[in-house]
Amino acid sequence: MNRFQLFRELRRHIKLSEKRSPVYEQNKTAKVVIYLMSGFMILYLVFLAVMFSMIANNSRSFTACEFLFGLLPFFLVADFLFRFLGQQTPAQLIKPYILLPIPKHACVESFILSSMVTPNNLIWMFITVPYAIMSILFSSGWWTAIGFVVGFQLLVIINSQNYMLWRTMITQKIFWWIAPILIYGAMFLPWMIKDFDAMFDLFAAIGEGLSSWNILYFIGVLAILALFFMINRSIQYHFTYTETTGSANAQLKHVSEFRQLERFGEMGEYLKLEVKSILRNKNMRNSFIYSTAFTILLSLLISYTEIYDGTFTSRFFMVYVFIINGGMLLIKIMGAEGNYIDGLMIHKENILQLLHAKYYFYCVLLLLPFLIMIPTVFMGKYTILMLVSMMAFAAGPVFCLLMQMAVWNKQTVPLNSKLVSKGNVETNWFAFGAEMAAMFAPVIIISVLSAFMNETLTYVTMLLIGLFFIALRHLWLRNIYQRFMARRYENMESFRATR
Repeated sequence: MNRFQLFRELRRHIKLSEKRSPVYEQNKTAKVVIYLMSGFMILYLVFLAVMFSMIANNSRSFTACEFLFGLLPFFLVADFLFRFLGQQTPAQLIKPYILLPIPKHACVESFILSSMVTPNNLIWMFITVPYAIMSILFSSGWWTAIGFVVGFQLLVIINSQNYMLWRTMITQKIFWWIAPILIYGAMFLPWMIKDFDAMFDLFAAIGEGLSSWNILYFIGVLAILALFFMINRSIQYHFTYTETTGSANAQLKHVSEFRQLERFGEMGEYLKLEVKSILRNKNMRNSFIYSTAFTILLSLLISYTEIYDGTFTSRFFMVYVFIINGGMLLIKIMGAEGNYIDGLMIHKENILQLLHAKYYFYCVLLLLPFLIMIPTVFMGKYTILMLVSMMAFAAGPVFCLLMQMAVWNKQTVPLNSKLVSKGNVETNWFAFGAEMAAMFAPVIIISVLSAFMNETLTYVTMLLIGLFFIALRHLWLRNIYQRFMARRYENMESFRATR
């Protein structure tokens, strides 16, 4: 089997693996949402192409080719961030092939080449092709229009390889975020040092060279692409092999016993389990760090800037800052426990105690945004009543809603193996609906109450609703437990299949 045949066979395997997934039905449901969102995105990109074309056609200070390339740094940053929503790295796909009698790097090379022609890369053609037709084709000819589209697409592919490299490194260590920040920051450096025109002119010159089929520009772009290919080839194989074989074993240097939690009896043991799972397991630790860092960052922005001082934005982000941790972590509830669900099912009501422990743990985490938001009280942005009511509302109906996912989540989330894992908790209508409701329902309720009450009564009502759900926590947690137990065999089978 030559390399081309291997490439085609691996592409076929990827499609078959999706159909054989135990959560294929949920994936099909999620695809409907993805297709709808993709359709709206395509329409939006075409609209941007028309808008940019009108601007370029009415300008005399730059050519059409120069204009869109002058804005290239903004496109590349947006492209890099959007890839986190769905693009996998080759290391996430190579596990079944790592020990087969094929050339050492053949699978990695095939998956890297495959990633260059994915829809994630081709999506930007919904801007470049309409733009080229409306602004370049009739004024500069079809040869220049093709050069413009090809040149822009090559830079997008380079950006995809840049994402692949740093996504893999970030998976290993969070501090690797520094690298993409520096890379994309360097693109904006001429703007920061001099002015916007300096940055615009730099990338416009690159665009003009590629559009005119200047051989030196294409040699440079292809050389950069080849360099990224070789780096990714080595990095992807190294980390996949290391993680699969377990050759990089971590040594436990310190064991924390958290004896202070023993006073809570069996509940304390499950609280220990929650804390130790975050401290010891890479995936859970990284998710917790990301959500906590985002909470702190957003709290500081609200407290010390005027970015979110509008009526709607102030309400939305006041609510959002209290539900970030729950929205990012509780939505995956029971996913990590899927790794040892059989042990949890040995004793009666173990799951109920676990649900209580998780609830109390995330309630305690609400103190973090509350304390950070205290300065907003002295600045007059919010009141103590508003913060307390939002904290109670998050601990009450919001957490009650998010913890319903314990019934429906049935795909195991790996504790440590990130690169070669089978994926995160399945995307389904329940998770999507719960996340949207948790984000927007509190703001809608506040807006409706504000139409009939003054501000004080509005937030007193929110506080009372939150306290009502908190007081009834034993009832709705037991209800979640009973519904989970009614589905336990179906869930356990899926947990085992997705380990």
